[in-house]
Amino acid sequence: MLYIFDMGNVIIDIDFNRVFAVWSKLSGVPLASIKKNFTAGEVFKLHERGNITDIEFAEEINSELGMNLSFEQFAEGWQAIFIAVRPEVIDIMNKLREQGHRVVVLSNTNRLHHDYWPEHYPEIAASADFLYLSQDLGMRKPDPELFKYVLESEDVEAQDAIFFDDLQTNVDAALSVGMKAVHVVDKNTIIDYFKDYDFSLPVEE
Repeated sequence: MLYIFDMGNVIIDIDFNRVFAVWSKLSGVPLASIKKNFTAGEVFKLHERGNITDIEFAEEINSELGMNLSFEQFAEGWQAIFIAVRPEVIDIMNKLREQGHRVVVLSNTNRLHHDYWPEHYPEIAASADFLYLSQDLGMRKPDPELFKYVLESEDVEAQDAIFFDDLQTNVDAALSVGMKAVHVVDKNTIIDYFKDYDFSLPVEE
């Protein structure tokens, strides 16, 4: 079985409000204004697909939000999104791998974040067989082609893969290509899913 885990709010807790708070403090722009005007629009998507640089992204967001932050200040806020890993999910990933299953991460992320989380949260990469990251692939969820790419790369049929994500649109995209998928609504979703799972059984060849 191929187990595919999203990263944000699945393996690691994230909160954009932390980003906005730092940007507001450093820029002097009211927090309410930043929260109202920030959108995961085309610039955001281009950055996650690796189509624009971190500096270009920072400049565009600065302009959109009326901020005048240096790149270093912008990055400080951008990295504040991360809170902490969910150790129970890391434990499950490791147990699945020990059992002989393939475990990978599929995340919409960006190079600026990739400069941060692997260093501060090395257990994420250590608990996965491979990292499929949007900025490396030029595709982002919920593009069905991204899910097809992962299946093809792993040489696994869709029905032999299960995907965990916190966004229903991404879950629906995985289902559309024939994968099993679970909507992670809170910290208990994955724990509950594996509650009655027997990690002692060997994987059937």
